[in-house]
Amino acid sequence: MYTVKRAAELTGIAPDTLRMWERRYAVVTPTRSDGGYRLYDDAALRRLSAMQALVGSGISARQAAGLVLSDEAAGVDAEPVPAADTLGDTGSLVRAAQRFDAAVLSAALDEGFGQASFERVVDGWLMPALLELGAAWRRGDVTVAGEHFASASVHRRLSILFDAAAGSGIGPRVLVGLARGSRHELGVLAFATVLRRAGLDVVYVGGDLPAAEFVGAVATEQPAAVIIGVPSTEDVPAVREAVAALAAAYPDLPVHLGGGHQSRVGGTARLLGHAVGPAASALVGELVAELGAERPAG
Repeated sequence: MYTVKRAAELTGIAPDTLRMWERRYAVVTPTRSDGGYRLYDDAALRRLSAMQALVGSGISARQAAGLVLSDEAAGVDAEPVPAADTLGDTGSLVRAAQRFDAAVLSAALDEGFGQASFERVVDGWLMPALLELGAAWRRGDVTVAGEHFASASVHRRLSILFDAAAGSGIGPRVLVGLARGSRHELGVLAFATVLRRAGLDVVYVGGDLPAAEFVGAVATEQPAAVIIGVPSTEDVPAVREAVAALAAAYPDLPVHLGGGHQSRVGGTARLLGHAVGPAASALVGELVAELGAERPAG
């Protein structure tokens, strides 16, 4: 549970604004401590972050509150829970981040990635470990600097593995990235690496790509599909914008969404689900089948 001060720090919303949104729109209903102080849970922080993103996109606070509450009522995605069949020590990244120990972090990554195939490790160890790291940061058990320290090392390791899979990309081309303002790359980079290892020709554009740039990249790269990650609630408005722009420019182009908040986007995009390995296998099979159907007989 988080105090008003901590909730404001985590969401970037001023305490007075938090109280006003609670009072006027009932977007959150915090509990109270024994001393009468407001306490917010993780679900409340997600609602507040989503509302902040919607207000930032230009709609009124009242409309934003209605959208956030309707999403909750519809039972769409919250943060994904760790996989039941986890691998190894999923708390190792937290300990390394707390200690700022590069050797401990490197050893944790060596052990984590060495447990099984990359695809199995992503679902069974990496994603659960990153969820634990994020939860530790929200609790205040890991500093912002410590979280960045660990995440940057994971990013470097994933980048090496992505580059190492370069020779595999002989299949259909896909464009993979994050929408405007979204910079949490680890999940989508891991997925891009799995796709590349599976034989797809992956064009990875990274984070913070405006909708118009997605459209422009499709024009130059001519992918068979676009994959956009939705790692946090506040990414939803920009992803909706990108999906709409791609649908308007390329109505027949499949757009797929992954990440913990994919179901919040709505519209015509296809949802990949929360298991990286199965999602990648299904997508590869779909694209290869479509490519075969387009080839003339004989």
